[in-house]
Amino acid sequence: MSTLIIFGILTALMLTGMPISIALGLTVLTFLFTLTQVPLEAVALKLFTGIEKFEIMAIPFFILAGNFLTHGGVAKRMIRFASDMVGHFYGGLGLAGVVACALFAAVSGSSPATVVAIGSILLPAMVKAGFPNRFGAGIITTSGALGILIPPSIVMVMYSVSTNTSVGALFMAGVVPGIMLATMLGLTTWYLARKNDYPRLPKAGVLQRMKSFKESVWGLMLIVVVMGGIYTGIFTPTEAAAISAVYAFVIAVFVYKDMGLKDVPRVLLSSANMSAMLLYIITNAVLFSFLMTSESIPQAMADWLLDKGLGVITFLLFVNIILLVAGNFMEPSSIVLIFSPILFPVAMKLGIDPVHFGIMMVVNMEVGMCHPPVGLNLYVASGITKMGITELTVAVWPWLLTMLVFLGVVTYWPGLSLWFPRMLGMIS
Repeated sequence: MSTLIIFGILTALMLTGMPISIALGLTVLTFLFTLTQVPLEAVALKLFTGIEKFEIMAIPFFILAGNFLTHGGVAKRMIRFASDMVGHFYGGLGLAGVVACALFAAVSGSSPATVVAIGSILLPAMVKAGFPNRFGAGIITTSGALGILIPPSIVMVMYSVSTNTSVGALFMAGVVPGIMLATMLGLTTWYLARKNDYPRLPKAGVLQRMKSFKESVWGLMLIVVVMGGIYTGIFTPTEAAAISAVYAFVIAVFVYKDMGLKDVPRVLLSSANMSAMLLYIITNAVLFSFLMTSESIPQAMADWLLDKGLGVITFLLFVNIILLVAGNFMEPSSIVLIFSPILFPVAMKLGIDPVHFGIMMVVNMEVGMCHPPVGLNLYVASGITKMGITELTVAVWPWLLTMLVFLGVVTYWPGLSLWFPRMLGMIS
């Protein structure tokens, strides 16, 4: 009954068009004031202690690093390098878009930032080269979703905060699935381009490739700094986020010089706005999690599902359906923060690895960002391409189907996610 009341209030508030963060907070307060005896002092204490976690500090730093890179000329150099490497295959610029999104994802941690940075440069070039607008839009919308799977990932940090899973292990677990998804999206792009005989770029020579690599190497080095530092234990993921922000600032302002010191305050303000929005969502989600725990809802749900004889295969299918449906109404941060505390205890009782479960949730979030009505990548791409959401939804279907196939692979092949962190000794 408590579960029905809580989710009934939350759904009713969301249907009014209220922001999810505020709906979460009002749901908690309404329930606490009217239906429980929990002292408000405990709520206030939880409000502060819930976000008093070292890992949360990584979020504003990764956002800041991504904004410096977006405005600092890193994206156009990555696109040039990717074009020289794969542009001579069918759909050259499209394949370059997939590779560039994968590379930028490895330094930004954000899907919308990846779509903006790569799409705003590549899409006009693709149209000019003779590619249909839909083709380029479909590639960038879906490939941009790699921003939350290939580490560093802000969504992975949020999952870690919700479940106390190692951020470092999650980052390393995202590497192999991220490369595999980028490869599958690239193959889909190549197949469609070959089928429709879309243009190819002239094959770049060795000297040209070396030149473009040299130009982009400062941005690419950030991947080495972050991942290498975490793997070797030189610094924690949170410290890596701080270092990446400083590194991105130096690269954008003093190395590439595509951004002046006068632009820094604007980037800082933009990053602060985005960080404040996410931290506000986290705060209210922590309260919501506290309410769920105080009412013993996750434990009751876990016991109920286990009593029904729900096995691992059925449970994972059930989770995917719930998360895909939730992706129609909520953005990834809210979904992870709301559903992780509910589903995680059941997963643990069924013996599912927490890192594998986290990667599966992240891939679900990727799919949700690419379909209506609230897919963030769709709206960002719509702003760049000037295409309507309906037309854009049709455009992304071939790549979206590829992502759904990949989701099935990730769900039922734990070794894909766990092999790399196990090899590094980060998980047993």
